Amino acid sequence: MRLFRRKEDSRLHEIGEAEAYGRSYGDASSDVKIVKIEPRRPRYQLKVTGEALRGAFLDRLNRREPDDGPEGQ
Repeated sequence: MRLFRRKEDSRLHEIGEAEAYGRSYGDASSDVKIVKIEPRRPRYQLKVTGEALRGAFLDRLNRREPDDGPEGQ
């Protein structure tokens, strides 16, 4: 005895991609408005790169005195 029976495929014709899309998503509604956005502004060159900034930070850490830690410790 089968618990779940499949209905026999009684479709008369195969549906195309456009019809399948229409059944899935329906007609376009006025709830959504498509707008064009302006292109991004070109990026400008920075005076310092991230790697140079990282190197400068490491240099400052290495030059620190051992007792220059945060106060209270």
